[in-house]
Order: sequence, then structure tokens, then C-alpha cells
Amino acid sequence: MSTPPADPHLPAVHLRPPRNWINDPNGLVFHDGSYHVFFQYNPHAPHHANVHWGHFRSPDLITWEELPVALAPTPGGDDADGCFSGNAISVGGRLVAFYSAHRTDRWWQPVTTAESHDGGRTWAKRPELLIPKPPADTTMYRDPYVWQQDGRWRMLVGSALADGRGAALLYEADDLENWVFLGPFHTSARADTADPAGWECPQYATFGDRGALIISDWTHQDGPRHVTVHTGHEEHGRFTATASPVRLDHGPDFYAPALLRDPGEDRWLLWGWSWEARDAEWSNEAGWAGVLTLPREVTLADDGTVAQRPARELLALRGERVLHRAGRVTQAEAVELAHLGSTFDLTATLIPDPSGTSGLRLVTSADDTEYLDITLDPTAGRLIVDRGHASLDPRARTGTYTLPCPAAKVPGTPVELRVVVDRSIVEIYLASGQVLTLRFYPLGDAPWRLHTRTTGTVGTEFVVAAWDLNPGGIHQQPFLAGRGQNV
Repeated sequence: MSTPPADPHLPAVHLRPPRNWINDPNGLVFHDGSYHVFFQYNPHAPHHANVHWGHFRSPDLITWEELPVALAPTPGGDDADGCFSGNAISVGGRLVAFYSAHRTDRWWQPVTTAESHDGGRTWAKRPELLIPKPPADTTMYRDPYVWQQDGRWRMLVGSALADGRGAALLYEADDLENWVFLGPFHTSARADTADPAGWECPQYATFGDRGALIISDWTHQDGPRHVTVHTGHEEHGRFTATASPVRLDHGPDFYAPALLRDPGEDRWLLWGWSWEARDAEWSNEAGWAGVLTLPREVTLADDGTVAQRPARELLALRGERVLHRAGRVTQAEAVELAHLGSTFDLTATLIPDPSGTSGLRLVTSADDTEYLDITLDPTAGRLIVDRGHASLDPRARTGTYTLPCPAAKVPGTPVELRVVVDRSIVEIYLASGQVLTLRFYPLGDAPWRLHTRTTGTVGTEFVVAAWDLNPGGIHQQPFLAGRGQNV
């Protein structure tokens, strides 16, 4: 494994620069043989301000190169207070970024663009705003998402309507220049006007004649809340959901995901933002905040269920296998499975004890007082993640979170899960495609210890394997914030 950084909580295989603030992934695009991932970035401090677009690219989702900052606010310009979220397309040999131009003296964020003709190293901003004003009866307007469908360009913009509904607004164009507003593509139910809903970062994935609309739910009172996915189909510029919206990720630390359609593999990839779950004072001391999730493959099942799995390329990050064990654990005594580093990829198959709870415990202190629990509850049919004892530092957030797991209710049925731990971020995937993302901040030095345990009287059968993760190739360079833009 790599030499630990000065801050042992800085992830090794998840994308982010070595310092300062990041949030939403932006502009995910495949261009000229490379995957490009842009993201909201403050290159000068570990807090949300002075927002630029940072930039990584990769030929294979494993080896990443940090490129110069793509977009920076123009003093006195339409984006003087931040180049906020949006997306990018590859067209005619060039990259075109669509983004939200932020100024603190207006409530809406107009849509504008920038172009690059050298693979994203330098950018020229559009001299005038692309869509300067929001439609009438809107109270929030930001975060364009542009794609091509049936020979036309389409754009969704996140919005809130005056009647309290969140909305994804639809535009269309033939030429990327002259956009026609077609009305709401989809809206939420009417919300309490005391805390009206807003829809941020709309993303739309098509699967034949069906679609999945991903929304980041936001309110004026609470700000960012969670991410929901609406599945259904489109008719005449309106999306009709065929099921109730569900959580895309069941963890507390996941927001603002973005999609990329991989032309070579004919698949959808997704990255999300995982914010910090510790006091801002601690993040400021560490000098960094925020991380992007691992890339996930997104599919839509016949029954309308959206499933997520780690991108298949990530298997190449696995190094030495440090655990492979099968057996049975009883109520009498937990089984210690292995010592693990702070960055690993784990698979487990558990046949839950029907008379109690059972699962895994990652112990991160020598005296067993610091640990993260991942537990199956067969009565409730759910997986439970408890970080109440995951850090001995009181500045770390606690809490218990659940993931639907109907298979756990069926006696004798194996439950398969994959757990990726990267120092301070945990991504837990069930074989059903449900996901939970969570941050934790253990103070105990690795190697940590992995236990399996049960509270039932019958016993739990298990097969568990784990691999150290190699950092791959995240080549980061301290580019100046102002280099490479506003040509």
C-alpha cells in the first residue's frame, strides 16, 4: 500500500485534489479517447467559496491525470462569484461546457458556456450568456444538463416553481445556440410553501424507451437533502413516472451525482459528491473537504429498479488478497477474520441468522472501543450501518442508516455485499444494486481488525474476501488557479 499522507483520512483511490474544497462532479464526458471529470473546486481554501471547475482525465478509469483548472470566475463578469454546476459535451472535435454563472446579486444562475479545442487544457468563455433569464414563476434556476437525443440537443435545468414544486425545466435546440423553452419536463408534488422544494443537478439517463431522472433535492430551509431517482418514460416533452421516487443512495453523505454515457461500452457511469461528516474546524485544520465517489455503473431493471455497481474497471485496483475465509459464527463468540489496511475492497456472502442480527464489525482501535458496524436485520429486511462508535473524536458525526435488503428476510437466502473502504469513506453495495455511502474518521492506526458476529441463537454462515487497494495512478500537480482559462 502507499505511504499514508499527513492526514490519514485523505482518500487514496477516490478522486480529489490533495488540498482544498470540492463539491459537485460536473461536465462528465468522454472525449478523444479519455474520460473527463470536472468538479466544483475552491483552489485556495477548504470551504465553499470562489468556485472554479477542477479537471481530471483518464484513459481507463484507473490512471488519472490532473489538468489545469478549467473554469475560473471572471472578476466583474457574469460568473464573478462562481462557475457553478453544469455538464459538458464532446462535439465537432471540441469540448463545450455548460455551467451556471453565479453572482450574489441575483437569485438565479443563468446558463452559459465555455469551449475547449485542446482537450480541456484551455477554455474560451462565451461573450454573452446563453440563457440569461429564467422563465416566469420560478424561484430557483441552476445546473444545466445537456444531451443529444433523436438528432436534437436537449437541456434540463434545475428549478423551483412559485407554487412550491421542484422542477426540471426542458429546453431544445438544433444548433446549441438557439434554445427554446418547452416547459417543465417533470415536477415534484406541491410542497409546504414554508419550505418549498427545489430540484438541483437534474440528470437523465435513457434505457431504450424508458428513462431515469435523477434529482438532488434541496429546500430553502435545509439546503441539500438527498438524491432521488424517478423512473418512467417520456411523451411529447413530458416525463411520466411509473413508480414513486426512491433514494438513489441510502447513506447520509451523498449528493449531486452526475452521469456520463460511455460510448465505447454503451453504459451509464455515475459519480457523486460525498461531503464531510465532521466539523468544519477539523476540515480546515486538515486543509481539504469533500471527495468524489468511485465511478458506478447504473442500470435499469425490467421492474423499474435502478441498480448501481462499482465500474468493472475498478477490479484492477485490487492488489494483494489479504483475506479469504469461510465458516460459521455463533452467538457465543465473534470471529476475527483478518487485519486490514485503511484502504481495501471486500466481498461478503452472509446467510443471516433468522433469530437475531448478524454482520461485520470493522474495529479501528486497539481497545475495541472504536468500530463501524454493518449489520443485517432479517426481521426488518434491511442492512444497518452504525457509525455511532466509528470515531473517538467528538467532532465526527454519528448516526445509524439503513438500506433495504428484502433477501435478508428469507431464511437460508445468501446476502451478497461489496464494501469499499478508503480511509474516511465507505461505499456499501448490495447485489440487488442498492448503495449506501458514508464518511467516518477513525483515530486508530491501521491495520484494523475485521470481525463477524451474530446475536441470534442459530448462527450465521459467511464467506468473506478482501484485497488491499492500490492507488492506481492519480497524478496530481499544483497548477495555478488562473492558468488555462479565459483565453
